[in-house]
Amino acid sequence: MVKFLVIRFSSIGDIVLTSPVLRCLKAQFSEALEIHYLTKKAYLDLVQYNPNVDQVHVLEDSTKDTIEELKKVNFDYIIDLHNNLRTIRVKKALGVKSYSFKKLNIEKWVLVNFKKNRLPEKHVVDRYLETLDDFGIQNDQKGLDFHFPDNYAFHFNDFPIPSEYVALVIGAKFNTKRFPKDKLLELCQQIDQPILLLGGPEEEEEGNEISQEFEHVHSLCGKINLLDSAYLLQKSKVVVCNDTGLMHIAAAFGCQIVSIWGNTVPDFGMYPYLPQNKFSIHEVDDLNCRPCSKIGYQECPKKHFNCMQEQSVPEIKEKVSEFWAKRSSQNSQLP
Repeated sequence: MVKFLVIRFSSIGDIVLTSPVLRCLKAQFSEALEIHYLTKKAYLDLVQYNPNVDQVHVLEDSTKDTIEELKKVNFDYIIDLHNNLRTIRVKKALGVKSYSFKKLNIEKWVLVNFKKNRLPEKHVVDRYLETLDDFGIQNDQKGLDFHFPDNYAFHFNDFPIPSEYVALVIGAKFNTKRFPKDKLLELCQQIDQPILLLGGPEEEEEGNEISQEFEHVHSLCGKINLLDSAYLLQKSKVVVCNDTGLMHIAAAFGCQIVSIWGNTVPDFGMYPYLPQNKFSIHEVDDLNCRPCSKIGYQECPKKHFNCMQEQSVPEIKEKVSEFWAKRSSQNSQLP
């Protein structure tokens, strides 16, 4: 039995984007194998229900304790999809053959600071899969995965869920990746279809304030967990979202995605991993300050936030309507 340790500590989107690595390795490796996954406790739900993962290990506060537990497994290979100082320490301590994701930090730095794009025109999923080249593993082109526990059930009676709706994700880890509240209000006013607002506890107050302005808008921000949010994304007709983790979960379900980009850019390779006709990208072009970061800030460094404030709400609304009509047409053609 060959034992692999796959490492990705965080965050939601990055971990979901590793799912093709797990699936392709499990299906195509030439010998019997076990796949173990090392991540942080906060992200267990993203991997512990995946049938391609045999065992999940949690990164403890003490890396030393984590390493001692990992040593007991006797791994044959490490696939390091995080590639930072902690993973270097783990790899050195375990002392087995390892393959590491190339983060291209220099190229990202050049794009952020000099606006010169030297990054490959390649999605990060395909770059993750390159770590398996020596094993002859190929992309099966089946996209991303997201798995629920066998006993999962969403309790509809607890919340007013329309039968058809637009899922509008209003949260993001960094404020410079969030569609501002005034733009959200404008968008909700223009969208005719029922809307479910999704976000974490940090967005609960904002979600409540927005939903109180409109009869067709309902907020579940801060009221449901990650699995519930994933379920509602799966059942939606259209997803509108920022560059954030729920965007990638939506892509795992093949949702139609209207993505809104602020300080980050799709050139980093983190756009929806879907056929091009299933998603749209909305960004303000020709801003000489964008991208200002490869991740984000809590406030615009230039104080104007033009990358979001200059977004065209009518264009976003039009794409929502187009995707809604497309999904309705597809449903009407089902036998």
